Amino acid sequence: MHYGGVADLVASTAAVCLLAYTSEHVMAERSSLPLNPPEETGPRNGDLPAYVGNGMIGLRVREQPLQPGMAIVNGFAGEHPDRRVEAAAMAPYPLAGDLALDNVWLSDQPSAVSDLVQRYDFATAELTSRFRFEGAGLSAEVTVTTFASRSAPSILLQEIEVQTSQACDLTVRSLVETGGVRGRVARRRTDTPGEPERACDGSLLWEAEGGLSTCGIALVTEIAGDSSKYPAVQTWDRNGPLRSEYSVRTRPDRLVRFRQIVAMVPSVLHDRPDEEAVRRVARAKATGFDTLRQRNREAWSELWRGRIVVEGASEAHQAMIDAAYFYLNTSTHPASPSATSIFGLATWHDYNYYYGHVMWDIDAFCVPPLLFSQPDAALAMLEFRKRGLEAARSNARLSGRDGLQFPWEAAPLSGQEAAPGAGESAAHEDHGSLHTARAFALYADVTGDEAFLNEDAWPVLSGVADWIVSRTTRTDRGLEIKRATGPAEVPDPPDNDAFTMMAAKQVLRRAVRAAEQTGRTPPPRWAEAAQDLYIPIRADGVIAAHDNFRVSEPKGATPSPLAGLFPYDHPSSPEERQTTLEFYLKHWAEYVGAPMFPALYPTWAVMAGDRDLALRLFEEGYAAYDSGRFHQCLEYRPDHPDSQVAAGPFFANLGGMLLGLTFGMTGLVIDDGDPELWTRRPIVLPKGWSAITIERIWVRGKPMRLEARHGSDRAALTAL
Repeated sequence: MHYGGVADLVASTAAVCLLAYTSEHVMAERSSLPLNPPEETGPRNGDLPAYVGNGMIGLRVREQPLQPGMAIVNGFAGEHPDRRVEAAAMAPYPLAGDLALDNVWLSDQPSAVSDLVQRYDFATAELTSRFRFEGAGLSAEVTVTTFASRSAPSILLQEIEVQTSQACDLTVRSLVETGGVRGRVARRRTDTPGEPERACDGSLLWEAEGGLSTCGIALVTEIAGDSSKYPAVQTWDRNGPLRSEYSVRTRPDRLVRFRQIVAMVPSVLHDRPDEEAVRRVARAKATGFDTLRQRNREAWSELWRGRIVVEGASEAHQAMIDAAYFYLNTSTHPASPSATSIFGLATWHDYNYYYGHVMWDIDAFCVPPLLFSQPDAALAMLEFRKRGLEAARSNARLSGRDGLQFPWEAAPLSGQEAAPGAGESAAHEDHGSLHTARAFALYADVTGDEAFLNEDAWPVLSGVADWIVSRTTRTDRGLEIKRATGPAEVPDPPDNDAFTMMAAKQVLRRAVRAAEQTGRTPPPRWAEAAQDLYIPIRADGVIAAHDNFRVSEPKGATPSPLAGLFPYDHPSSPEERQTTLEFYLKHWAEYVGAPMFPALYPTWAVMAGDRDLALRLFEEGYAAYDSGRFHQCLEYRPDHPDSQVAAGPFFANLGGMLLGLTFGMTGLVIDDGDPELWTRRPIVLPKGWSAITIERIWVRGKPMRLEARHGSDRAALTAL
């Protein structure tokens, strides 16, 4: 062969390899790009506003984004104004604003706003809002970009771009708005004591109603590209908002860009949070808006490597999956001091029930999928529970029981029980602690963190195991749990709720295994209880929801025994499993529309081998809850009789759906053994779906790829 031929062959081979590498790289990039929700135009007409957050701070941003929305800071709590229990408290809205054309103010004539448009880029977590303002015979095209920093989680950023139709005097005002927020200004500064120049435009110490906690807020502003301009700061208003203004002479051929950077720090993280907020915002200013924006985009790019891609799913369904993944990750962060609530860090004026409390749904449905995408954020959620160990111990003692009984509604600051009024659910829904214990076990198993197992998971598992035993009553049928309400919340608590019993068995066995792993001797009563716990079985072999169960009873169609099969893994025989699945799936239409469990229906349907039903139930049990702007999955389906207001994004629903995709349909059963042995079921997917792929999940501290292809004997878990 001639040397030229060899060279040509080598060059050709290299080109083919480069093309193959490039194609794979491009495909990997494309697979990590989410489908964005549709652009929204005009007023909301009752839909929920856009939700922007980073796990530390959550904002509701209106369609005219300079008008104050609502703000929640993780761990900031006060007395609820109506129920007077500890609850998440609203903070002053940090990114409000106003503008004037030749001294005609937007706030004075809000009706002069038109052409409202909002676009949410899930890939970067940036919300872009546009509108036109007309005043003084002039018009201004305004574009506002809002995002919350993941690299600096106490920081919010906003850029306001203004282009006027003619040369005019333009004034832009930045506001940290306190109006309409319950609480008080405890301290307000527009100087930096002991310094010749102020470190920022100003700071507030905001105290929540009831004086339970405070929040520090600090503001800095700038005109992009013009460091010579300094804001006029309102210094005299001791109890009012923070306010900074810039006045410029505009030209119609040039954009003017104003920027707001705000730090928000709750007192649970710092005793003098306003002073810490000043330090944080000064650091953000020194880093620079553009750098923080780029870092935020890079952080989201990393998160989207954990995107769940469903081959064969409709574009609409994939978009909802992307939205669920987005909202879960935008509401959690390793820096979060108080986990997250059932609505994340989002609320609105017409729904404030659940009060920002941390409930069992978070441990059961949100922690597991986070273990694959954001294990450090999952750890932060568990650290909130760890902080509440003494509260859980006291809760058990007050009921005359041993060990740990975690609150039904844990207050975000104290971690104590905060259910309002008589607390009927707190009195009888005893399964909540089981999900907390299981979440700790799952973290230990997925991460392989032996120190966590020994120091953090063991106290929870052992404490809940002791509580389970103390909660039982021995009868001739074995160990029973009397008067314990399951997920079907009914006035008269039944005996032996099957979901509670199935979950308790698994927690007890995991506690025994944890003792073995950590060199301890487990009390014999744990294994005995796991063996003897009584589960009611009907004559036809179906696991009954509880003693004396009738499907015609109120909420009788609630498929709670199926949750004992997944996400728990109760070791039923194949016949019992199939019979139970088919029985409750047959009654799906009587239950769907309610919160939580309907999102798991598609997983249960594929476990039963019914692909057609699985696809239908993804539509009926999840997609139909998607309503309004930006794919915010609601608590109830809009056609459900209990749906009174639009409330979302609802994390039991979206977390349950993600849990089904990542653990259920992939056939994963997590334990402390070899991850290659976690894939234990043949893969059956909804009709038309050919595969579920996650390009990167975190397992034992290392990246892995998960693929579940329909018809395969097992899913593939591959090291990267």
